[in-house]
Amino acid sequence: MSDSQTTPGSGHTVQLADIAERTGYSLATVSKVLNGRSDVAAGTRQIIEEALRDSGYTKRISTTKNRKLIEAVFQNFDNIWSLEMLRGIVHEASAHEMSVVTTESGDRSHPDSRWVEGVLRRQPLGVVLVFSNLTESEKSRLQAFNIDYVTLDPAGDPSPDNLSVQADNWTGGLIATRHLLSLGHTRIGIITGPNSMLCSKARLDGYKAALDEHDIPFDPDLVREGDFSTAGGYLQSMGVYEAARTLDLKIPEQLSVIGFDDVQTAAYMGPALTTVRQPLQDMAAAAVRMIIDKSHGRPLQNRSIYPTTLIVRDSTRPLEISEPH
Repeated sequence: MSDSQTTPGSGHTVQLADIAERTGYSLATVSKVLNGRSDVAAGTRQIIEEALRDSGYTKRISTTKNRKLIEAVFQNFDNIWSLEMLRGIVHEASAHEMSVVTTESGDRSHPDSRWVEGVLRRQPLGVVLVFSNLTESEKSRLQAFNIDYVTLDPAGDPSPDNLSVQADNWTGGLIATRHLLSLGHTRIGIITGPNSMLCSKARLDGYKAALDEHDIPFDPDLVREGDFSTAGGYLQSMGVYEAARTLDLKIPEQLSVIGFDDVQTAAYMGPALTTVRQPLQDMAAAAVRMIIDKSHGRPLQNRSIYPTTLIVRDSTRPLEISEPH
């Protein structure tokens, strides 16, 4: 890496020594910040990063060794949903002769604090963050290394300046509830994901909108918060099936069930699950393409929203009303 750089449009060569003089920190400290070292105080890092940005200085990558690498960051791989996403990432990366490294790190809102150090060492072309987002400091550190990132199915509302891919969750909640209403059901419960997540709120809002269309009052007692797992509170479709079994309720004779995602196992459940499909593999592939397109300077939209569709199978049926005696 060169310790000097010409500022675009000025003809002036910016040296790290200039940054050191401007900020009052040593050349060694400036170099540590530029190279993503962790042994620098947060306040010092912020001052130096701002000076680097103001000067137009960006790190020159001295090797293209890992420019054929995509990093995918998941909270964990303990569910089929994550594997579907990973399959889409790997398939698209392979089509571009790129490799994928996966990381289990942090939680739904943010990667583990140690993750950024590792990604700066690995220097992939870009990062696909599932659910998570980054702090401004982490964004700056990735930018210094020319590492782009895309948030896949963001937990919160992504900034318009950040790349993101998500499904139309509001419409998904709407069409699922409309389907049950069309079958004559009026007492309709919903198990959301975590209340803090954007997709959970959007699906719940779609559910409420469908009820409102039929002048059915929203009943908060029919809403439960799940955590996108099977065991967590007898959650989402597979967990609901098991809960119905233990309560001796027959699906769909006594209970209609609609899932969300349409993962591969949905069609093989007994009975086959009616579900809202979000194209997980397509969304994941799109995230990889966004990174590649940006690296080539191609025009792209920062936010990509994929449609959701209803797949009707055997777990829903019209409500049977007994004849009065």
